[in-house]
Amino acid sequence: MKKILFLLISITMLSCGVSKNIKTKEKVIKGNWTLNKITYSKTGSYNVTLFKDQKAGCFVGSSWKFVPNNNSGTYVFKEANCSADEREFIFVIQEVDEISGYYDFLLKPKKNESNIGFRVKLKNLSEDRMLWQQTIRVDGEPFIINMNFIKQ
Repeated sequence: MKKILFLLISITMLSCGVSKNIKTKEKVIKGNWTLNKITYSKTGSYNVTLFKDQKAGCFVGSSWKFVPNNNSGTYVFKEANCSADEREFIFVIQEVDEISGYYDFLLKPKKNESNIGFRVKLKNLSEDRMLWQQTIRVDGEPFIINMNFIKQ
């Protein structure tokens, strides 16, 4: 009886686990990255603040570390005119559509009194490159922020 109960509990736990695709993404994302480039879906000069933290210019060149086994990470700015404090965050990768490869990436700063998280699309992830897209609305129109990372 104990063996059957153990088997049922094991099967239940495995069926509730993270999908193989997400585990693969987490394995690839593990490590140190540099956010090397930020572009926008529309041409022009924009005053964008990312993640309710700093201006987009501060994020260019920033160093990011992802630790998937506890879904945490840090980033720090390299730009001299930006805060040098290390930021800690929690992240979750959620598969939305296996066929299209569309994944949501939820980033939630740890020291965040308002308890707000930020959702971006994990558009592309390879062994050495990663692309996030965040869509916001400007004057009722979609505006896409592309954040390009390279692995260190």
